[in-house]
Amino acid sequence: MKKHYNIIIAGAGGIARAVGLLLAEWSEISPSIFIGNRTLSKAIKVANWIKKGTTKKVIVKGFLLPEDGITNEMEELFYEGSIILDCLPGRFAPRVAKFALDFKLHYANLTEYVSETNKIIEFVKNAQTGFILQTGLAPGYINVLGNGLFKKFCNDYSVDKVNSLKLRVGALTKHAVAPHYYGFTWSSVGVATEYIKDTFAIRNFKKVSLPALSERAKIIINGITYEEDLTSGGAADLPDSLSGLIESLDYKTLRYPGHYKWIQQQLSNLGNTQNAILFLQKRMESTIPYIEDDQIILYAGVEGNDLSGKLRSIEIAKTIEPQIVGNHLLKAIQTTTAAPLAQAAKYLLETNPSGVILQSNLNPVKFLEGKFIKSVYGTIDF
Repeated sequence: MKKHYNIIIAGAGGIARAVGLLLAEWSEISPSIFIGNRTLSKAIKVANWIKKGTTKKVIVKGFLLPEDGITNEMEELFYEGSIILDCLPGRFAPRVAKFALDFKLHYANLTEYVSETNKIIEFVKNAQTGFILQTGLAPGYINVLGNGLFKKFCNDYSVDKVNSLKLRVGALTKHAVAPHYYGFTWSSVGVATEYIKDTFAIRNFKKVSLPALSERAKIIINGITYEEDLTSGGAADLPDSLSGLIESLDYKTLRYPGHYKWIQQQLSNLGNTQNAILFLQKRMESTIPYIEDDQIILYAGVEGNDLSGKLRSIEIAKTIEPQIVGNHLLKAIQTTTAAPLAQAAKYLLETNPSGVILQSNLNPVKFLEGKFIKSVYGTIDF
């Protein structure tokens, strides 16, 4: 940030603390940061963690953010605030976005939840401030990268349509053991949700809805074999914005071989239950451990024919490890999710747009060259 801002962060989990640290440590002029959580002691603990973690002089305070209603302290903070960064579970996104709308604050969130995103789009379409939605890792960075590769392909080969755009991301542990071949590196309810809810894709140039976990395949990235399958939310708005231009577009989550087979075995025991997400979440939590040592594997590839009819492909793959920021070591899932959120905040505060900004609306070159993005993901040559 090139000037001082009051930044409000809703939530006190791993991503909230990470984005707070990134903003404190990497901004040209450190902002004042306010951490809100339903448990005040946790908000204060995270605020202190950020202050201890940064090498900069920065104001960081915790405040009570109850699940219902609004306190006098919240009103004061919102009136003086510049932006709300929503790091709460996706089901709370409309409520937090409404705060931003009512108090004329910029807003950015992370959620992959489609219905909540659509609800926000509807009620903030005429907002005076900017609302960047789904701006984490996936959805988020991977969509901006994919859109940038599509534009590059069309420019390099003088075409306006391509055969396919593949977006692949996996938040994985370094090791995986039977029977599940997995370890939790982020929200268990988030994993269960993306395994259950339908996903949007493009087939035959048209947007379609497909069942999650219905197109499993193998992929080799940097010499390592993974399994990929459809999961919900990761395609963001690209199936809408690129419909008619791409024959096949989809987002798939990467896992180690054997994991999806185990998941299918758990799902086969669901029967007609109405609580599929909760059932799967509890089943996974009883068997799969949480592991701190993680890595992010991502891949984006566009394929099509040039003017002569020759089949061409442009691919980018990255493996991102945990990273030291200030005085703290952050997990790979923390930096890769928090960096796009911080970059979105910088864009909103320094350009002051209004209304909804989706992933396809962001300039890929400028966004991916941003300081927060490059510091985590490295450079992309467009």
